[in-house]
Amino acid sequence: MGQLSLLFLVLLASVVTMPLARRTGVPQPILMTVLGLAMAVIPQIPNVAVDPDLILPLVLPPLIFAVARRASLAYFKANLRSILLLAVALVVVTTTVVAAAFHQLAPELPLAAAVALGALISPPDPVAAVAVAGNVGLPRRLVSMLESEGLFNDVTAIVVYSLAVEAVVDGDFSVPHALLRFTLSAVVAVAIGVVLGWLVTKVAALLDDPTQQVALNLLVPFAAYTLAEETEGSGVLAVVVVGLYLADRAADADDVSYRLVGGAFWEIVEILITGVAFGLIGLELATVLKDAGSGWHSMLGEAAVVIAVVVLVRLVWLLPAAWISKRLSRGEDDIPISWRETVVLWWSGMRGVATVALALAIPLTTHAGADFPGRGRIVFIAFSVVLFTLLVQGLSLPWLVRRLGIDPHLDLREQQERRLWGRAARAALGRLAELEEQDHLPVELVEKLRARQHDRLARLCPEEYEEEEAAEVRQRVSNLRRLRSLEQELIAASRREMVEARSEPGVDPALVDQVLRGLDLRSERK
Repeated sequence: MGQLSLLFLVLLASVVTMPLARRTGVPQPILMTVLGLAMAVIPQIPNVAVDPDLILPLVLPPLIFAVARRASLAYFKANLRSILLLAVALVVVTTTVVAAAFHQLAPELPLAAAVALGALISPPDPVAAVAVAGNVGLPRRLVSMLESEGLFNDVTAIVVYSLAVEAVVDGDFSVPHALLRFTLSAVVAVAIGVVLGWLVTKVAALLDDPTQQVALNLLVPFAAYTLAEETEGSGVLAVVVVGLYLADRAADADDVSYRLVGGAFWEIVEILITGVAFGLIGLELATVLKDAGSGWHSMLGEAAVVIAVVVLVRLVWLLPAAWISKRLSRGEDDIPISWRETVVLWWSGMRGVATVALALAIPLTTHAGADFPGRGRIVFIAFSVVLFTLLVQGLSLPWLVRRLGIDPHLDLREQQERRLWGRAARAALGRLAELEEQDHLPVELVEKLRARQHDRLARLCPEEYEEEEAAEVRQRVSNLRRLRSLEQELIAASRREMVEARSEPGVDPALVDQVLRGLDLRSERK
């Protein structure tokens, strides 16, 4: 089997594991990791021949961009404190404690090598954490906190990792230089993200076809990452910034086609790249064992100590951090959490793609020509941390959530969604009043449109209507639902007719597809 066949097999598994994940309750990233481990021990499966330096640029930008486009700048401003505590401070603390512990275990290695290990295993993986959290039905605020942590923790970890590796390779380290490098990296990344986001909005305005706009967006995360890395900036931060910029400023309220096409496209991208990334983690087992050498059994004790440090540091940090956030909270819904939710947030710190990619990207030699000190041990320990957090923590998280009795607050989420629909209906009524005054619309038409909006508003927000009026509206809503059901039957009949017409000679299939697209859009209307 060649590399191309292996890639196709992993892509196919990425799709097949999605329904399997829903049926078994095991998140897809974990299933793909287990599948990759199983494939790694099959002699007929070749070792992965991917340059480690290409893993992060090819995998991380689209995944980070897909998460960022679901967020907003307003949310991050409101939750800046929790982001700083989790994505910056916790990464630095974890790196420091792990480096100190590993240096005690291996005093013969340079301290910078221990810092590199601490940095590369400090950031939890946002894709794995969110996939597992969503699979067990966590409250939305916890999922949002995990997404926020995952978007920014790689920024801090990768910069610290780069400085530590450079210190080992060059044999020189300067604290002022490191601080200047860290600051410059952030400033350059933010500048590139904002400028690129502005340029993309201008170019996208010239593109009428939603498929062209989506194609442009596909290039954006890779362009942001590459430009930032080439100019000594943080590639991950540049992707986050441009993603948030486009999510807030590039959205046209009337661009329905782009939202439908773009939403479906990025869902496909996430499924395939997530599958490949976590399948790669399992497949790299052979490479990791080869780097570790024949004495990898003796490294299990060191790996166990580092795993314990990583897990305990997160708990010790989160408990007081959650208390401090709650004490300083000004009423934001997303910050105050109970001790039970804090424990779940602690156990959700799964490591993943970034950790493996950074470990494999450690240089083989220093500039002096000597072997990179402890490279095999660092790679083995990093891989052990990833497997423990994914397989042990990830698989036991559903049990922990049930044991602690965490309420997903589905009722609250439904109420929030209904309030938003009600807000949309009131906006429509306001606009109808403006049009009635401006264009002198016929009374019959206005009353029909107003009744339709009031029916929707009464269904979503019945508390705003008197009982008698609400009962009348409920009857109209019931009739409207019946009407929609009949309309769906009619649209289904139309679609079947068009599918038959597509196979008839003399009928242009492109025109049939255009009619089918219109019918599909009509069937999706609320």
